Amino acid sequence: MKTLLIVWQSMTGGTRQMAQAAADGAADEAGVQVRLLAALQAGPEDLLGADGCLFATPENLASMAGLMKDFFDRCYYPALGRIEGRPYAAMVCAGSDGQGAVRQIERICAGWRLKAAAPALIVCTHAQTPEAILAPKTIGPADLARCRDLGAALAAGLALGIF
Repeated sequence: MKTLLIVWQSMTGGTRQMAQAAADGAADEAGVQVRLLAALQAGPEDLLGADGCLFATPENLASMAGLMKDFFDRCYYPALGRIEGRPYAAMVCAGSDGQGAVRQIERICAGWRLKAAAPALIVCTHAQTPEAILAPKTIGPADLARCRDLGAALAAGLALGIF
């Protein structure tokens, strides 16, 4: 059985919804165990035990969320040299373009020598004021379907040995 690890961080609920949708899509694939963990709960042993990963974060101040960065900081050296070639994908819940968070995740994954299985999925909430940025988020059905499809595609690729 293959394992897909989905690590997420969310302050306003948007990224949590995206990660759950991806997990739901992946759960439909036979032969793949889905592990959905908040960034604070996930550690090196979870990463080492995964056949593929999906990293989901909000973009805060043009960067990935601090607790997501903390996950990468805690896991980087314990996993270095031990997970090369594994597939990954990234999802970002952003108020504007999301590219800063994507670049950070891609640089970390390049250091680990992971292989991007899909382009980063960015969901833009257009939250631009302090009130809108801090407000609870509701991700729309079309964007949740995109997240579900990404989770399903990653799981299918793992199950079929494509990745």
